[in-house]
Order: sequence, then C-alpha cells, then structure tokens
Amino acid sequence: MNPSPQSLAEEKVFKDPVHKYIYVQDETIWNLINTREFQRLRRIRQLGTSYLTFHGAEHSRFSHSLGVYEITRKIISQFERGGYTDWPKEERLVTLCAALLHDVGHGPFSHSIEQVFETNHEEWTCRILRENTEINQVLSECDPSLPERVAAVICKTYHQPIVVSLISSQMDADRMDYLLRDAYFTGVNYGTFDLERILRVLRPYQGRIVVKESGMHAVEDYLMSRYQMYWQVYFHPVTRSSEIILRQIFRRATELYGGGYTFSWMIEPLRHLLEDTLDVENYLLLDEALMQTAFTQWLKEEDALLADLCARFLNRKLYKYITMDKADEKLWQEIRTYFQAIGLHPDYHLEIDFPYDMPYDVYRLGQDIMDKDERPPILLLGQDERLSEISRKSDIIRSITGIHQGKYHLYYPEEPLIESAHRLPPHIRELFGLLQ
Repeated sequence: MNPSPQSLAEEKVFKDPVHKYIYVQDETIWNLINTREFQRLRRIRQLGTSYLTFHGAEHSRFSHSLGVYEITRKIISQFERGGYTDWPKEERLVTLCAALLHDVGHGPFSHSIEQVFETNHEEWTCRILRENTEINQVLSECDPSLPERVAAVICKTYHQPIVVSLISSQMDADRMDYLLRDAYFTGVNYGTFDLERILRVLRPYQGRIVVKESGMHAVEDYLMSRYQMYWQVYFHPVTRSSEIILRQIFRRATELYGGGYTFSWMIEPLRHLLEDTLDVENYLLLDEALMQTAFTQWLKEEDALLADLCARFLNRKLYKYITMDKADEKLWQEIRTYFQAIGLHPDYHLEIDFPYDMPYDVYRLGQDIMDKDERPPILLLGQDERLSEISRKSDIIRSITGIHQGKYHLYYPEEPLIESAHRLPPHIRELFGLLQ
C-alpha cells in the first residue's frame, strides 16, 4: 500500500541559512519533525568535535536532516514536474521520510562513539523506526507498513534502488547538504558548488538516478568540493586531536568500568553504554549535553588519567602532533618504550593517525553499472541514451579517483614531554623538536 500523503492545511516553512527556506507540506513529515526522537537531534552536533577547530561549527544533526529532506523534496518535485515515467510517484512519501530520518540514530559525537563502542548509527536508526517510539507511531498511523519501508531504504534493502540512491549514493542529498552546510558553518569556501545546476541535470533513468552529460562540469565541481572539504576540514589535524582525546575518554571509562572501578558519578544511560546493554529508550537519552556533564564530573575522579583526558577535552588542551611521511613501526615502538620510562601511558599518550579518504568510489572494469552496490557510481546520460561512468569522461575526476593521500601524525601531550625531555635520547628529542 502506498498512501497518499495528507497535506497540511497551511504549509510550514523553516528559515535556513543554506537553502533559504525549507518547505513542509505533508502532515506526516510535520509530525515526524515534532517527535521527541527527531527533536533530540538538536542536541547532537553535525560535525562532532570540529567546533574546537572551527568555532562556528555548532550546527546540529537536526538542521542537516531538514536540509537533506529539502534537497530530496526539490529533486522529487522536479521529477514530477518533468513527467519522468522512470520516477515511481507512489514512492514520494517513503523517500521524504527516509531523507528526514536518515540520521535519527546518531549518538553524541557520532563517529567517535561509534568507533569505541562498535555501534552503527544506521542500525540504531532502524531500531528507532521499528520499535516503540513516537516516530514509529507517526509512521504507523499513516500506514502500518511505512516504518519497515523507511527502514529498508536506510538499510539499503528497499525494493526500489532509485529511492535508496537519492539518500545514499556517490551524489546523494545527504552529501550535497552536509558539504554546503559544513562549509557555511566552518566559514570556508571549499565545500561550495552549484546545487541548483546539479538538481536541474539529475534524471531518473532505468531504476537509477543519473546525470545529463551536459551537467558533468557541475558534478566535477561537487566532487572537487568534497575532496577539498575532507582535507581542509574533516581531516584537520586539530580536529583529529580532539577526536583522539574523546575516544580515549570513552576507552578509559570503559576500561575502568569493566575492571570494577567505582565512579564517583554515574548516570543510568551512561552505565548501559559502558555495559553494552543499551536499549532504544536509554540510547535516546544519550546526547552531547549529558556526555559533557559526565566529563565535568569526571574531572574529580581518582583515576588521574581519566580526569586529565576530560580536562584536556573540556578546556581544549589538546595533544600536539608531529608529522611523518611514512610508517616506521620500529621507531614508534621505541617511542612507546621511552614514553613508558618517563611515566607516560603508551596506550593513551601516543596515538598514530593516518587520515585518508577516497573522494570518489571508482567504477571497476567488468562491473555491471546497474549492480546494486552500496555506493553506485555516478552515471552520465548521453544524448544517445547511453550511460557512461563519469571518470571515463572526466579527466578531473580520473585524476582524483582512488587517491589515498595523507601523512602520519603522531599525537602526544606536550607538557609532560617537555618536563621529561632531559631523560630522552637526542634523536627522540630532535623528532619532537625538544633539542635545546
């Protein structure tokens, strides 16, 4: 069953710095926005710890989710105005719901907490859709099958791949919004591209979203913007330092809890997180305000390492870093040994980080371009109705496809290293810039 969405008596409008206005015409979408699970996203930052590097990066998953919904709404409206028969009109509501709700399962500091506790925000999103939540109630009241259908889109198992590709592909509404929004709030120009032009050249074709070949240059601009944003913003070494300290706080707290340590302050949702016994109800109570409250309380813990890590994160006393062009496991082990000798914890006071990203997941020869892979390639639609994978037509995309760039960064606490520099051999002091 594909219900006809109930229109609101009066259209709702959100003023947005990126899209100017966000329009809500469907009652179901409006009701979803007003659920407690969606409102929680106001308390989850979109860019995690990047606000410690770019002070304007305080925007939330809430605003991003609205932006993804708006881009998706514009794309669908264009398809409907154009009368394209390859767009299944009956999928409009499920697509808009998936666009709006795709991030509802994110936890505090998103990817940092996922790495430590091996959670997955998409899995939590699907649980929130399927279990006893206000979101589930709103969707079920519209159509009992809607929660499962929206979850299938987010889990990439939906029977209509064209719907999934609008939310999750090489050039989806999610990526288009976060690049523009993150660039705006960090104050950089790297992430800007011509969104309107891209929207105009998108086409539904044979069950996939493709791009008119005449729009190739707009897509090149978009992919170059993504490439620049990763290296200038997402992989900024100061942000990586704050993420490292955050992960170490979670690691240390988990280690202490598992060892029977008695915390002077603990709250139930956090206890379930450390025990790995979270249910949906307790997961939804976790937000960044709660986490930062915990960090302020843990400043007074008897465990000096946990207290120090919390102080560093809250007061932005981040680890410094040195850069190396290539891996040197022997040297790194030697550094760990010397760190331990001067009273530093080798597992917490030395972190080796190698950031890299593939700005475009290249199509591989021999692969059917209609395969339902997780991130299908960007396809150009020529005037002869033939499809071409974009890197075969674009020298620019081919030049950055599959690039693994980056240097090794060694992160460490500067103050104790300076204090104990006299106990380190000359070549280690030189490496860390501590020679007199």
